[in-house]
Amino acid sequence: MSKKKIIFVTGTRADYGKLKSLIFELKKNKKFSVNVFITGMHNLKKYGFTFEEIVKDKVKNYFKYENQKLDDSMDIILAKTIKGFNEYAKKEKPDLVVVHGDRVEPLACAIVCSLNNILLAHIEGGEVSGAVDEMLRHSISKLSHIHFVSNKSARRRLIQMGENSQSIYV
Repeated sequence: MSKKKIIFVTGTRADYGKLKSLIFELKKNKKFSVNVFITGMHNLKKYGFTFEEIVKDKVKNYFKYENQKLDDSMDIILAKTIKGFNEYAKKEKPDLVVVHGDRVEPLACAIVCSLNNILLAHIEGGEVSGAVDEMLRHSISKLSHIHFVSNKSARRRLIQMGENSQSIYV
């Protein structure tokens, strides 16, 4: 039986912190091959080159993708990330992609997965913030197949948005 390939997408120290334990837990399981797509703020000096934390954690099978310059607007970052993740996903052929949150990087990866029939899991969908983040988060949720939410209110919100209750896990 071949291993199931899972790609985790991380663009910030915050989302990596939330994905890290899941990455390491799945790495222990011989049924899975775990890859990490590192992009976004991780690769910017201004934010401390936080990709180094991932390297220090001895994460293997990572791919570092430079998707932005400091003066790039969100739409340009989105476009660059779509292009880069599309090339990476076509090469790696994942069985599942896992994204977190409400930034343009997970949205870009969700778009790629949706248009290429790749199973997508979204962590922390259904949250509300009242900002552009909320629109991005809800868009990611609509493109996702599996939802890992942080509370029952978020679950209810996703169901109201038309998501299948059986694919939502609190």
